[in-house]
Amino acid sequence: MSRPRRVAGLGALLAVAATLALTGCSGGDGGSDWKDDCTTTDGIVECAPEHRPAAPAVSGELLDGGTYDLAQERGQVVVVNFWGSWCAPCRSEADDLEETYQATRDRGVRFLGINIQDGRDKAKGFEAAFKISYPSLFDPPSRLALAFDIPPNSIPATIVLDRESRIAVVIRSGVTRAGLEPIVARVADEQPPGGPN
Repeated sequence: MSRPRRVAGLGALLAVAATLALTGCSGGDGGSDWKDDCTTTDGIVECAPEHRPAAPAVSGELLDGGTYDLAQERGQVVVVNFWGSWCAPCRSEADDLEETYQATRDRGVRFLGINIQDGRDKAKGFEAAFKISYPSLFDPPSRLALAFDIPPNSIPATIVLDRESRIAVVIRSGVTRAGLEPIVARVADEQPPGGPN
């Protein structure tokens, strides 16, 4: 095989690997079938309800004390954001996340931050500086990020879970309110199985 064909083949292989890594957010049974039926546009992976994997178990210590378990949010849309005080794009999106939370919380939407690879004082300082009002789990070893297949060096990342705690949307970059709010609203407006409550 000639060098140009080998390089082209390697480029195609790397593109496939990158796509699989981007959509590899399953915390469910580890199966890959759901990925094939999800769409990826501009780094945003969206899955139709019938192809959504279950989110992994999420529980732990809150940054400001106390404990949290995602299971308590069943029936709510949950926006999970992975962040660190040391992450410049995380600082850029902080206001947009808080504004989206305030704009959507009356629609049955909850936000949860997951702080990774950070010190507690620095993380609390970050939240105070940006007036973050939703809770964050303190996860210095990035255990929860890895459970969602989010490499710690690829944050910020935001995952939208539907009302059945399934992964509906994965965003592997910083978000803006203009981009995030319509996505969250769309998932919040979905009718549960069996129709409206």
